[in-house]
Amino acid sequence: MTTMTRRTLVGLALASAVAARASAEGGTTLPRSSPVPGGVVVLDLPGNEATPPAVSFEGNRVMVLRQPDGWRAIVGIPLAQAPGAVQVTIERGGARETRTLVIEGKQYAAQYLKVPPRQVDLAPADAARVEIEQQRIRAALATFSEAAPATLRMRPPVGGPRSSSFGLRRFFNQQPRNPHSGMDIAAPTGTPVYAPVDGRVVDTGHYFFNGNSVFIDHGQGLVSMYCHLSAIAVKAGQAVRTGEHIGAVGATGRVTGPHLHWGVALNRALVDPALFLAPPSGG
Repeated sequence: MTTMTRRTLVGLALASAVAARASAEGGTTLPRSSPVPGGVVVLDLPGNEATPPAVSFEGNRVMVLRQPDGWRAIVGIPLAQAPGAVQVTIERGGARETRTLVIEGKQYAAQYLKVPPRQVDLAPADAARVEIEQQRIRAALATFSEAAPATLRMRPPVGGPRSSSFGLRRFFNQQPRNPHSGMDIAAPTGTPVYAPVDGRVVDTGHYFFNGNSVFIDHGQGLVSMYCHLSAIAVKAGQAVRTGEHIGAVGATGRVTGPHLHWGVALNRALVDPALFLAPPSGG
């Protein structure tokens, strides 16, 4: 074998290894890693133990998935997380350790919206209703089932342009409110909405801000939500498969027009849904 041939074979082997790792981390299975507020961090946990490590962040259990070379933790970073070093706790084999993640800063754009005044300056009865509903929403997003998702590469739940991206600093009637914690997809009222990956419906209902909504548990702390629906086609406890009809686009709740608000939570943190979609063609 010539030196040139050996170099070619080594180069091919290295390229194959890099391609395999890229496929495992950011291609067909795992979300794209983005260590920013509202992002996702993929943390390598080498080891051949049969029992997965127990990983937690900010007191919340973190998804851990088996990979050919060990385990990987998929950590959701809250949108309100300040940039800087944060600690992830790992327990395995009776030992406990911490790993440091460095969260980078990200400046999200601002968005100004005009809505009915009663949806900004809430009456006491509406404020009381919203408080109760927030508790219910937090409970749904805190769902953690043991079975891991079959994939973390999601399909868009509805076709259409993004009318509002994740993380926007929002002003309703010139008053600042919480940043936008999901992806808005514009589509006509009645457009079917589909489950982007297998899961189980954990809750449905009508909410003051979110309108008609569906919450789906996909496993290991991954929960998705679909808001402002004109109709709900599923019920709590129902298993759904990828591509199954779950509702229809609408304009219920606090909206300026018909669209789907799609949210994704990971270890209770609402993160950017775009990280779970296939990269744009050519990107």
